[in-house]
Amino acid sequence: MGLLSSLRKQIQPAPGKANYVLEHQDFRVPVTVIREARSNSRVSLGKTSAILRISSFMNTGDQEVQIRTFRQWILDQLDKFPDRYDRFKPKIYRHGQILEVGDRRYVIRFIYESDRQTVTGKLGSDRNLVFKVPFGASDLQLGPVIEKLLSRIVGADFLPEVTQRVHDLNARYFQKTVKAVHLKYNHSNWGSCSSKGNINLSTRLLFAPAFILDYVIIHELAHLVEMNHSDRFWKQVSRAMPDYQKAERWLKKHGSNMNY
Repeated sequence: MGLLSSLRKQIQPAPGKANYVLEHQDFRVPVTVIREARSNSRVSLGKTSAILRISSFMNTGDQEVQIRTFRQWILDQLDKFPDRYDRFKPKIYRHGQILEVGDRRYVIRFIYESDRQTVTGKLGSDRNLVFKVPFGASDLQLGPVIEKLLSRIVGADFLPEVTQRVHDLNARYFQKTVKAVHLKYNHSNWGSCSSKGNINLSTRLLFAPAFILDYVIIHELAHLVEMNHSDRFWKQVSRAMPDYQKAERWLKKHGSNMNY
């Protein structure tokens, strides 16, 4: 089904949001169309999708023209600047593939089963990542599922030492109560801290140098003292890591490449 025809049923004069995927060559670009009270249209490339903001006051025909133009804009961007869209390339995993995370090397293994409907994974001996998958499942179907399972399994493997690092840094600089430490495959931020003392860290940080992980841990622990980003908060961070700006620059430069 074409892009335009697939959207006709979704486009309405009222405000709202429509999500779909545009396939082109080796890319599957998530697309978000947002209808809102505005006088003009705007296109942009976000972290998780290409975005079209369109006036909800337009009639359906004019909206379709805007969407058609938007579609061509994405295609032109893909042809001219494919590197900008690398984040939207589907992940392909192969049997025997090596995954290096920090100082650990994992080997991906697939077991295909004809009567299987779901995908499961576990950490086997010698750091083999063993996935049982339905026979006949395509690489495109498996990619997103394997990616999430990889993050979960590898995160569990690293969790004890990351938890210990959180407690060590907390004891050294903050002396606050840490209730629990969680590793999650989060793309929206590198970490978070709840008022109850739960520290959440992205499993993507496991690809980073040790001082980067320390910075994010310190950042979240500082929130146990100041639950904000005020000057007082940054003084807490600076007290524990005087050169924390170096870590922020590193994350800004390399963070987009830290994925499973």
